[in-house]
Amino acid sequence: MTQARLDPGDLAELADAAPECTLVFVDDDGWPGGVTMSHLFHEGRFWLTSVRGRAQVRAVERDERVGLVVSSAGSPLPGRRMVRVRGRAVVLDDRATRDAILPLISARLQPSDPDRMLALLDSPRRVLIRVDPVACPQSHDSRRVAGDGRGGAR
Repeated sequence: MTQARLDPGDLAELADAAPECTLVFVDDDGWPGGVTMSHLFHEGRFWLTSVRGRAQVRAVERDERVGLVVSSAGSPLPGRRMVRVRGRAVVLDDRATRDAILPLISARLQPSDPDRMLALLDSPRRVLIRVDPVACPQSHDSRRVAGDGRGGAR
């Protein structure tokens, strides 16, 4: 149903409103893996934070190809929206990137006390995962379906 796809211009609105996304990758044993994580969508890229040794960090270091699933569940957005983003990811741990991005993530996750969140996140094994979107092969926007996808008049 191409008429029910999320408009490409609405990706930023969904990414900004969604409290979490699911990062999808191939795990150490070659199986599909995924983890639900907080994220920041900034200047057309997704930013996630983790620590060295986690499955998602090892996976991205092995293979840059990842998926991200973002849903409007738990957000204030009307309708039901989702998108699967195909992206290329990189693990970054340099001080300049951490100094630029961790405060933005902290403000998103804890707007009432971003400095406290930053103190928690700025830890020795902390890394950032940057995902550069290359395609959005699946999406859905119930607002584009009659009766908001529940039947009835549009």
